[in-house]
Amino acid sequence: MPLWKWPIKSALHQLPNMHVPTTPIRILTQIQCDPNIGDTEGGLLQTASVAIYMICAPVFGYLGDRYSRRLIMAAGIFVWSLTTLLGSYMTNFWAFLVMRSLVGLGEASYSTIAPTIISDLFVGDTRSKFLALFYFAIPVGSGLGYIVGSEASRVMGSWYWGLRVTPVFGAIAVLLILLVVQDPPRGESEGAHLSATSWWDDIKSLGKNKSFVMSTAACTAVAFVAGALAWWGPKFIALGLATQQGHQDVSLDDVSYIFGLIAMIAGLLGVLLGSFLGQKLRVRYQRADPIVCGMGMLFSTPLMLAALFIAGWNTTTCFVVVFFGQVLLNLNWAIVADILLYTVIPTRRSTAEAFQILFSHALGDAGSPYLIGQIRNVIYRSHHC
Repeated sequence: MPLWKWPIKSALHQLPNMHVPTTPIRILTQIQCDPNIGDTEGGLLQTASVAIYMICAPVFGYLGDRYSRRLIMAAGIFVWSLTTLLGSYMTNFWAFLVMRSLVGLGEASYSTIAPTIISDLFVGDTRSKFLALFYFAIPVGSGLGYIVGSEASRVMGSWYWGLRVTPVFGAIAVLLILLVVQDPPRGESEGAHLSATSWWDDIKSLGKNKSFVMSTAACTAVAFVAGALAWWGPKFIALGLATQQGHQDVSLDDVSYIFGLIAMIAGLLGVLLGSFLGQKLRVRYQRADPIVCGMGMLFSTPLMLAALFIAGWNTTTCFVVVFFGQVLLNLNWAIVADILLYTVIPTRRSTAEAFQILFSHALGDAGSPYLIGQIRNVIYRSHHC
């Protein structure tokens, strides 16, 4: 996964949509010191990548339903690897911004397509298990990217090297996709023999699919929360720790590192637990999948809220509560992907993945960090008038 992604991403795109490009605070701090990039420019790096990612997703959705998915994914990962590497050599901010934006294009390709290949290889509980394995890899990859990138930067003495490590793994991924990955006929696992319809017919059909529409709306709400949590969570906790220590300076890097590890481990457990509960309960209850997702969010909310208050008096308890809150937050990712795959016909699944990505980011995590920041400013001013 890209070095610019927090492990918290496991809490979100954690679907295909859950690929949320953000920049680890540890590397971002070094970047800002080097070319003298301010907070506005630093935030623009994330915004531009997310914008390109969600804009390109529908394009790859259209292509993924009609052309070779294997070649499209290989090309996307190649673009991601190349632009990540080239970005490490950019000395001008705007050239660097272009390279970081194109990373979103590469991500959009495999995010929209990879789950649909799994859906055409397997069916039923077997499909659910392999989807869980697929999403299990996301928090592992994002967490390792965060840690390896930060450590590479520290050892080599420059943040540039944090970006030069992962293209090696990207090159390996491209070779494996071209040499190993199958691209089965769409609907093969379900015995379907369908031809692609016009893109407009696909979009109209998805708009009438209530399960798709409601699960996408739910994903958007979750992405809104997770995006704000990824961006502001470490800072809120650091402020709470500073309050404990009599307003002394607290290392945001250290808090971010612990927060990232917690998010990674919670992502692993949450994805697996959610998939397990869905498979076991749907045998008896037809609507088990959405119920597991809903209950996970319902119980996650008070825990995450409590953690913000607990940070002011007990550090260990705060991180424990955050951990369980994020486990519950992550219950839904593999399940929501499964819901999309069994409620949308095979020839429209890449398009469905693409539009779920578009809406969940455009109306979810793309704006939530900014909105929460504005709310914080309003509250702060009202208390200091």
